[in-house]
Amino acid sequence: DLPAAPDLPAAYDLPATSDLPVTSDLPATPDLPVTSDPGSPPRDADGQSAEAEEETRGDPEAEYCPDHPDTNGRSEAETVQGRESGAPECTESDTVYYQVGYDFTQQPQLLSGAWKEYTGTVENFLKGCKWAPDGSCILTNSADNTLRIYNLPSELYNREWDDLPEMSAILRMSEGDTIYDYCWYPPMSSLAPETCFLASSSRDNPIHIWDAFYGDLRATFRPYNHLDELTSAHSLCFTPDGAQLFCGFDKMVRVFETSRPGRECEKRPTLAKKQGQTGIISCIAFSPEHDVYACASYSKTVGLYSQDKGTVLTILQGHQGGVTHVIFSPDGNLLYTGGRKDPEILCWDLRQPGKVLFSMLRSATTNQRMYFDLDVYGRYVISGNTEGTVSVWDVTLPPAAGPDPVLDPILQFQTQQDCVNGISLHPHMTLLATTSGQRKFPEPAESEDEGNGILMTHRNVRAENSVKLWLCSPRHFPATQADNPGSDPPIEGAVVELD
Repeated sequence: DLPAAPDLPAAYDLPATSDLPVTSDLPATPDLPVTSDPGSPPRDADGQSAEAEEETRGDPEAEYCPDHPDTNGRSEAETVQGRESGAPECTESDTVYYQVGYDFTQQPQLLSGAWKEYTGTVENFLKGCKWAPDGSCILTNSADNTLRIYNLPSELYNREWDDLPEMSAILRMSEGDTIYDYCWYPPMSSLAPETCFLASSSRDNPIHIWDAFYGDLRATFRPYNHLDELTSAHSLCFTPDGAQLFCGFDKMVRVFETSRPGRECEKRPTLAKKQGQTGIISCIAFSPEHDVYACASYSKTVGLYSQDKGTVLTILQGHQGGVTHVIFSPDGNLLYTGGRKDPEILCWDLRQPGKVLFSMLRSATTNQRMYFDLDVYGRYVISGNTEGTVSVWDVTLPPAAGPDPVLDPILQFQTQQDCVNGISLHPHMTLLATTSGQRKFPEPAESEDEGNGILMTHRNVRAENSVKLWLCSPRHFPATQADNPGSDPPIEGAVVELD
């Protein structure tokens, strides 16, 4: 006769957790495999292909054990695949087996684009583009105060490269005035819809959080100045984990908790007792390896700050114009900076603050923001210029000798017939997105028009406002334009003359 077991509380008797808003507990992005082939097979409902599911079974080291290894411990198939893709070879100590194999020994190939979307409104030029963190779509900004999202063409997953149709926007999010900045939520993944959102800031409006699945307004962050008046953020950037949103203002950085929309924020002045960084904070970027973030200013300076308390570490000076874009290298040791009306992109060695390793020259004669991008391995820097040309620099090559070292580009090619202001490399595929356009000012009219009361005209002004996708690797199939002389010519975009 054993005593009866004591009564234990049932699971349903425990207090239930309180319902929290979706943005207060955002799941982390699932690890997606990096591939060098844009033609990856479609994924199932769990976000993995059948091949990826087989590879993830068993010992992670045993899955790459070759039957006939070479000197580096790889099979012949893996060695041939790496050579064909042009990707850097993997050694035994490497943790990435599928690499993005960019090939800039030849001009990238045009795949598709969108331009009809921007011809209905006068002077509706683009102002940049940014791929989503998971690479499923691309976000653009234009002068009509509208953010547009384009899905990655489904044909690219099936290696259908030829005769792609023009892309159409699947979402449009309109702001009330000029859009200052916009950014994706870093852990964003299409497999988790609650993580699919972005932030935008516009003139005389609070910071908006947009749902990237439906285009709805999800939340707002409202910064107020010392007079309790709503003020607009000039730059936005989430922390790498997405927990906080850093916003740039005039001599001020405000930090919002992503899980708590509203007006509560931490204020971090960049100028105190006439010491520090002056001007409007135009761009913010976080180091991928160190607890440091960089703030660019229209006062031609770049400040480095500690992420935990915002303590200023150093102020970098050397630009000719207001700095509008900054990018850290993957190891966090280098910082690339560029400005408006500034012909140089500078590479700073943060191990020796204040030292410029080299500069990269580009034509930037416009007042608007000129983006550039760095590939995921930190090897290639890509930027456009005001003449419609894109330049590619290999930072592993030595710069030209001299007191001010200058790195020469390894490739230059024409993408558009107007200013290329937006550059964005796909995070997983060998794809490059470019956007073009700039504000056009009227010219004095000719003598025959003055009699009709016309003093200024756009008659001789040419403009191209478009977004284009480019393939930056060799095609792995024989179908090319040369092999099919009777096929339609590649899509070139639309060049219009303004009346």
